[in-house]
Amino acid sequence: MENTPVAGGLTVRMIDGKGNFLPESKRALPTPMVAFYKIFGLTRLFPKSKKFARYYLGHLNEDKINEIEILPGAFMFLRKDTLNKTGSLDEAYFMYGEDIDLSYRVIKAGYKNYYYPETTIIHYKGESTKKGSLNYVYVFYRAMIIFAQKHFSNKNAKAFSILINTAIYFRAFLAVLSRFLKNAFLPVLDFSLIFITYYLIEPFWENYKFHGNGQYPEEFMKYAVPSYIALWLIGIWFNNGYSKQIKILNLLKGIGIGTFIILAIYALLPESFRFSRVLIISGAFFSFILSYLNRLIVHPIKFFPQKFKPNRKLRIIIIGLQEEIKRIEDIIADAEFKPLIIGKVAPTEELKKDYHIGTVNQLDEIVKIHKIDELVFCAKDIPSNHIISTMLSLSSLNLDYKIAQPDTLSIIGSNSIETVGELYTIEFNSITNTKNIRNKRFFDIIASLLILILSPLLLLFFKIPFKLINNSVHVLLGFKTWIGYNVKSEVNIENLPVIKKGILTPLDARSKKELSNSFVQNSNLAYAKNYIVWNDLKILLKGFKQIGR
Repeated sequence: MENTPVAGGLTVRMIDGKGNFLPESKRALPTPMVAFYKIFGLTRLFPKSKKFARYYLGHLNEDKINEIEILPGAFMFLRKDTLNKTGSLDEAYFMYGEDIDLSYRVIKAGYKNYYYPETTIIHYKGESTKKGSLNYVYVFYRAMIIFAQKHFSNKNAKAFSILINTAIYFRAFLAVLSRFLKNAFLPVLDFSLIFITYYLIEPFWENYKFHGNGQYPEEFMKYAVPSYIALWLIGIWFNNGYSKQIKILNLLKGIGIGTFIILAIYALLPESFRFSRVLIISGAFFSFILSYLNRLIVHPIKFFPQKFKPNRKLRIIIIGLQEEIKRIEDIIADAEFKPLIIGKVAPTEELKKDYHIGTVNQLDEIVKIHKIDELVFCAKDIPSNHIISTMLSLSSLNLDYKIAQPDTLSIIGSNSIETVGELYTIEFNSITNTKNIRNKRFFDIIASLLILILSPLLLLFFKIPFKLINNSVHVLLGFKTWIGYNVKSEVNIENLPVIKKGILTPLDARSKKELSNSFVQNSNLAYAKNYIVWNDLKILLKGFKQIGR
């Protein structure tokens, strides 16, 4: 920058958490045609075209310094004199677009912007808003409209706005369709195939049972069978049978619970509605077989998130010194998913000890020999520039990388620009467990409904009846939870997993109210670490008099 007075700002080479180059490191001004090519996929089809891939300046060599138009917000190195002329970021943008706006103002002020690949940063892209979500689509494209209205002529701005609004609806439709297919396809497939199986086997059993002299009423296929299937699918859902990681035991437990509920209800029904226990038991058997086969079908398809657990554990190497390595091992030991630690690697030859199996310079061989899947860097022991250069040197090996910052309880890393980031985290694997998130929400819904049903009676015992109803409705709609952290002003909850604001806290189960800040902090920590739904019930019952506060 000192040697190039005309440079108003520059950006650097950006890589994601796997060491892959991010094309948004160098971008052009999103004129209507440039935006059109990007929105409708031509940029992806022709990634090196000077015309169709102009959005990412695909024709420019990613390893050479080049003049560009747009600096990404992830890294903008700007001259103060330039900012004095252009002004700073425009607050009209909520998120996205402000980097484009400022970059364009830099050019209009008579300066140039540059792409400088001789320095690299890791960009955990997608942390602010998950790509593909409706919120991302709306916020990103609305920002483009603000930019067009501010900088383009009325004619071009109008054309750009029409294009962008079309893109919003188009991308929103794709996002909704994608989400529906990913989340609903498997349950719909399960329901459909189980129902078809019933439709095929019912006549055979009917003929055997009635010897050709009778049949089940039409209500059996119309109402009974869909009800059976619904209870099996609900059982599967509550046992994580539709989560990303497919487990056969979850299917078995879900169908078993569903079958138990069906048979319990069956025993209470009038004789005319007891169609056949044999068809219930055989239906449960076929439901398990079909749901398993359905998961075998979706597992190899990349589009669907549901996958079987790998046959072997994730194999990792920790790069650092003994103190930090021990801390990382403790974090991993308490994580929900426990990888296999193959060995430890020293940052340099001078720092190598007996417990190290090699140094960073030998990682290429170590990774290949030990079939390593992931590297975990101790940021306290190895500088950031060494971490990045190591990632770049190993980028052809398709490894995953995570970085453990000093004095933190998490090891974080984004393995894809399309994901929000994956981590190992100590202490908190309980409340952030998918099953417990679902159970906590289910508890909130049931408790709210019961309180609302009993509210005419409960209002006799509460001084602020409106607040009781208001709290119940807020929890039912998902704005709050019945049990949350204690948020005293002196207590820090920033390092705890995020949950909704609670009506009650774990301390409401105690009679003593004057407690130290450290006790409150530990109480919140224990609640997050040891969460089970019965704790919520216990706290709600003990603190019941406070639910109208």
